[in-house]
Amino acid sequence: MDPLTFDQVRVFLAVAERGSFSAAARHLRRAQSAVSYAIANLERQLRVSLFDRSQRRPVLTEAGRALLVDARRVAQDADGMIARALGLARGLEAELTLVVDAMYPLPRIVSALAQFRAEFPSVPPRLYVESLGSVPKLVIDGVCALGVTGWLPDGDHGLAGQALGSIKLVCVCAPTHPLAGIGGPIPRAVLRDHVQLVLTDRSPLTAGRDLFVLATQTWRLADLGAKHSMLLSGLGWGNMPKHIVEDDIAAGRLVAIRPAEHSPRGGDGLFDLPITLVRRADRALGPATRWIADHLAGTP
Repeated sequence: MDPLTFDQVRVFLAVAERGSFSAAARHLRRAQSAVSYAIANLERQLRVSLFDRSQRRPVLTEAGRALLVDARRVAQDADGMIARALGLARGLEAELTLVVDAMYPLPRIVSALAQFRAEFPSVPPRLYVESLGSVPKLVIDGVCALGVTGWLPDGDHGLAGQALGSIKLVCVCAPTHPLAGIGGPIPRAVLRDHVQLVLTDRSPLTAGRDLFVLATQTWRLADLGAKHSMLLSGLGWGNMPKHIVEDDIAAGRLVAIRPAEHSPRGGDGLFDLPITLVRRADRALGPATRWIADHLAGTP
């Protein structure tokens, strides 16, 4: 079988979608005889009839209807390839690489990416969700162009940062936990006698460092969802983003507690985790990455 051409696919789609050889010819700005010849040649190559010509207007055969699905897919893939090539020619990135701290509200990222797709349909995103030092590490290593992090490494790692505000953290435990019945600020001497569930990661940037760790005995978890489940099960106490646990607190599945060590503002048990947008200072951002950076910076 001779190889098909994209032009043959375009002619087939034009006839199927315009409903006649003459309408397809006008759309393609060709002679009707050239369109008829292209379809006949395509049918010869495929060894099937694509159109029933026994009526006044051509009607897709069963084989034609089945192959129309494939033709549309080929056309979409080709259009996508052309759009991406044009984008690359004018400096667009091949993809958007972004790593986000697990603490950061995911709906904000989803909303940003929905708008990003409308602005840059030819640039696919590659999104990582990590914790602590793993976020800046992926940016430092060049795996991701941008990072949204709640933790910055000590020393000069060649990162440029932009403040994105903060998220609220709250200490919680299950209502059956011994700490749940203590009203007011809880001294560290009391907290350290109960298992604290601590989010951790495998990054060398966080080796030997603890964030908001007050207890003597800790359980280390590399997944925020696992930590959430263990808190609900009463296996310990720990810090969680307010936006993740506020429904649990309202429903009584978790109880907010107040470590005296944190000196929460206003006595509401909340404290702030600053969020920073980071990138490598030695690398310029492409237009798509710059757009998402500006969009996130403008997100409240």
